[in-house]
Amino acid sequence: MRVFGIICEYNPFHRGHKWQIDELRRLAGEEECAVVCAMSGDFVQRGDFALVRRHARAEAAVRSGADLVLELPLPWAVSSAEGFAQGGVEVLTATGLLDVLAFGSECGDSAALLRTARALEGNAFQSALQAELTKGDSFAAARQAAVQALCPGSDIAALLDKPNNNLAVEYCKAIIEQNVEMQPIALPRQGADHGQALTESAHAAFASASALRALWAEGGAAALAPYVPQKALKLYKQAEYDGKYTDFAVMGHCELALLRAACTEQAPFAAVRGVSEGLEHRLENAVRETASLPALLDALTTVRYPRARMRRLAMDAALGYTAQTPALPPYLHLLGARKETLPLPGETALPLSHSLARLARENETCAQMAAAQSRASDLGALCRAKPEPMGGIYRQKIIFLTN
Repeated sequence: MRVFGIICEYNPFHRGHKWQIDELRRLAGEEECAVVCAMSGDFVQRGDFALVRRHARAEAAVRSGADLVLELPLPWAVSSAEGFAQGGVEVLTATGLLDVLAFGSECGDSAALLRTARALEGNAFQSALQAELTKGDSFAAARQAAVQALCPGSDIAALLDKPNNNLAVEYCKAIIEQNVEMQPIALPRQGADHGQALTESAHAAFASASALRALWAEGGAAALAPYVPQKALKLYKQAEYDGKYTDFAVMGHCELALLRAACTEQAPFAAVRGVSEGLEHRLENAVRETASLPALLDALTTVRYPRARMRRLAMDAALGYTAQTPALPPYLHLLGARKETLPLPGETALPLSHSLARLARENETCAQMAAAQSRASDLGALCRAKPEPMGGIYRQKIIFLTN
């Protein structure tokens, strides 16, 4: 059997995601295949809450053709593109199943993305990057300029101008650095660009996740109908009816409350992962001087420090993720599966279970990660339209479907 892997947010699961799954089955032809997804939980890579709960999105994926859905633990789900890719590749590799990693990109050129990933390896690139960063540019701009300086006349630096190409390059880098036998396959991104508003895209079938969130805010789950699979839409309408979707205004207040509470300590953000160049002082001052999360992010954002990075920094600080956070996920948390595929995983490189409580008993690192996951889940539960009690992550059952 050929097994494809996808690393994703599914925030929410939409027609573009289903197209990816269908395309992988088309590529397999008549050969038997399975699709395994590593999916963000209640928080997503932009450093924000997911629109609907992890299990609703996992069920949408399984009902739309995915065979297994594993959770990408939260520290990696809200990490930079590099950390997100490293965590996702580790989760998929640890299943012992995969031979192909598939991902969307603007260019759709696997070979070019691999060449770009290799150009980012080694001391020469790090030296060039540091030289560019001293000019005050953003990390993304500095990285692109460093690649151009090392590979003059090459077209690979131009790839880094697009967000999904950037993430695709990080997937290729993770495959190289973790030395895994996994073939990368770049699927050309369909429809709207990453983060593109609906009014900016003329595509009839595909919309960005940001556009879908905006649609929901304006017209509720029903407004997503043209852009999500019918089976997913049913789940989102139920989540809306039950109040199990994120109230982003409440979310902002809760996140800021956690940051303010941290400010009772001396040097509250000094240990937060990713802090450098005095960012811990900049963050503390912004927390003390602003009264909303958007205002906090406005105060933190500069050319050197893009808003997405500052959003992730604020979330890391609120959730207490420090430089001591493990480098890679310690377990495999199974969210959903098709009955016909569930027996697939055999000997896995990491502990595997649908039960977070069972994973927590595996070892100390697993226990610490499960506790962090539970705290974050409880925060997410508080920020829903109808707030829920604590401990829901331990009571949720696996999404288990049959054909």
